[in-house]
Amino acid sequence: MTKRQMWLRFTAHLDGQLSLGVGLLLLTSLLILFSASDGNWARVGGQTLNILVAFTGLWVVANLPLHYLMRTALPIYALGMVLLVGVALFGDISHGARRWLNLGVATIQPSELMKIGVPLMMAWYFEKHEATLTWKNYLMATCLLIVPVGLIARQPDLGTALLITASGFYVLFLAGLSWRIIGGLFVAALASAPLLWTTLHDYQKHRIEMLFDPSQDALGKGYHTIQGMIAVGSGGIVGKGYMDGTQTHLDFLPERTTDFIFAVYSEEFGLIGNVILLAMYGFVIYRGFTITAGASTYFTRLMAGSITLTFATYAFVNMGMVSGILPVVGVPLPLISYGGTSMVTLLLGFGMLMSIETHQKLNKS
Repeated sequence: MTKRQMWLRFTAHLDGQLSLGVGLLLLTSLLILFSASDGNWARVGGQTLNILVAFTGLWVVANLPLHYLMRTALPIYALGMVLLVGVALFGDISHGARRWLNLGVATIQPSELMKIGVPLMMAWYFEKHEATLTWKNYLMATCLLIVPVGLIARQPDLGTALLITASGFYVLFLAGLSWRIIGGLFVAALASAPLLWTTLHDYQKHRIEMLFDPSQDALGKGYHTIQGMIAVGSGGIVGKGYMDGTQTHLDFLPERTTDFIFAVYSEEFGLIGNVILLAMYGFVIYRGFTITAGASTYFTRLMAGSITLTFATYAFVNMGMVSGILPVVGVPLPLISYGGTSMVTLLLGFGMLMSIETHQKLNKS
């Protein structure tokens, strides 16, 4: 077998356009991480390892036939539920939250698994009942969403709970949930806001309060929001230049390699850099929607649409959080922020998109 044949076999199930968009974002991640960490090669090396591990998962999933993807739905969801219960009973407590589970050989955050497990399970359920969908099926699918979200919110991890809720809602929406019901749910959510407010932890209430007036506690709970807004605004049109951001390199900006890395990027590359970044995200999202539109089965259409919309939501929430238009909820900038678990989860999702695209092409041919 020639090198060319080996390469073609290796890339047979990697969608070229989606790989290009994801690759550009990953290169941007390494570039901005080097600056955000003050030239720390160990940090960049760690992210490179995260990318390699995550890409391995992407390649494996991309090569799985579509019927295998469906078969994984129930086991992944069941495993995630068992791990979430394990967290509730035996999880490690850190910074007042019980989110991690020590398995002896590794410490994991099961809520990340459910970012894939919940929409996968819901899409599988709707596929099984496609021919006879009734309101009872939508209610059952909602229960499949509410139970894990409730366990995650109890940890507490409101940011992850909201993102998984969004991914599950997208499956419901794509499965044909009536606009009248969606409107009713929105009105009900607004009406129950005062009650929901009483269930929030104090730190969660403070984050929402800081959204409206971070200056009331500028050196405390509003510090993240204020510094993020200063960094984004100070970048101007063209930015201060690579590795020349003052908010970053004078240590004013918190969490600059993770949740607030967008502020680092904005300060150094300005509005023009942000437009380029948004174009890269837009290209990936557009490709995801193209794959969704061409999906040949109910299951693949629901799954591809949910993955794409959830990815767009991640980016919007992080940028809104850093820019001061949304509360700080601890959501990383997808494919850019430092982190292993979120990187693996995201690339597994893109692996599913590639499997959906390439295998249905093979089936047609």
